[in-house]
Amino acid sequence: MNLLDYLATEFAPFEEKPFNPVDSAVLSQFCMVRAEGVVPALRERKTFLDLGTVVENLLSPARGAVRFTDALRAELYPTMFTGLAPDLVKQNLLALAASPRFRDVRVRDYLSLFDTERQTQFAAMTFVYRKEFAYVGFRGTDTSLTGWRENFNMAYTSPVPAQEQAARYLQAVASRPVKRLMVGGHSKGGNLAAYAALKSSPAVRDCIERVYTHDGPGFKAGTFEPGDWATLESRIHRTVPQDSIIGMLMESHAVPRVVKSTARGIDQHSVFTWEVAGDDFVYLDSLTDGAQLTDAVLTEWLAGFSDEEAAVVVDAFFEAVEASGAQDASDLLSGGAKAIARVAEAAKRINPATRATLLAALKPLTEITARHLTQGVASRWPGSRA
Repeated sequence: MNLLDYLATEFAPFEEKPFNPVDSAVLSQFCMVRAEGVVPALRERKTFLDLGTVVENLLSPARGAVRFTDALRAELYPTMFTGLAPDLVKQNLLALAASPRFRDVRVRDYLSLFDTERQTQFAAMTFVYRKEFAYVGFRGTDTSLTGWRENFNMAYTSPVPAQEQAARYLQAVASRPVKRLMVGGHSKGGNLAAYAALKSSPAVRDCIERVYTHDGPGFKAGTFEPGDWATLESRIHRTVPQDSIIGMLMESHAVPRVVKSTARGIDQHSVFTWEVAGDDFVYLDSLTDGAQLTDAVLTEWLAGFSDEEAAVVVDAFFEAVEASGAQDASDLLSGGAKAIARVAEAAKRINPATRATLLAALKPLTEITARHLTQGVASRWPGSRA
């Protein structure tokens, strides 16, 4: 079973079967719906504005809450679904609207911010079930180059604007009384959920029952101290697929639970590929050898750059991406080797100093990978001391 199978077969109300990690993953994918004009806007949205930031949901109704059926508007479908799997996000919406488990859930407090100049892409909404619980959901990365640029910025700066907005959003919506408060998201949304919870006031933090981060990356080293994590340690439910790349990036003190996926490699990042049994995921004992190798290589490689050096490398990479003519991240990720070749070719046409920066950054990555591969082979060779 996967998420869509779960929605098609799990009919028990939340009073009978409490909110679980699969429910969180399902709602995290509704966060990928562009809900302007459908989900009521956060009333405090003006307090989120920095000069020049675009509030994308200005046309959203200002009060109340809606059901998932209210989002079934075919005229909005052409631009409604975002992310790398928009068709599955659409199927998820249809399944939520049909589900007896979710049909009485209300959605409210939509906030969407986008700022190319400040490299900001942020969206969040709150799901409420009667007076039983509220789930504060954060959107993962859309396909915009702005959103992906902000992801890369996380490697050398903290906080990025979306993290600051996430903390402010949780503080704004958590003041309403509910019996149970959950926070969560997938990919970048998982990072934002963890950041917001860790930065929340003691009063809000005490109310949080669970923080769900589904293959969400960690944080730049030093963003949080071990003591910060200790305040929520037992309440953070961190899941990654067995071939995880994104969810193992950077620093996190929350031990991940490894989920079995039907896909391979980077395609496992999609929660729609994660296996479900009953009311939870199917868990494995550990990451694959390949995922552990990738984690070790990327961790060592990123540690070799100062914040200033990492910023220069990221600037150089996105200059090459823009020179390639790519309109958004889907052009690169769906283009495979051809897209990579196109960026590499574009890099030849950019400023020579910028090109040299890229080449200098990639050289140690190759060397680190080769060394880890050699050590891996040596450790399996009979009589080896490695």
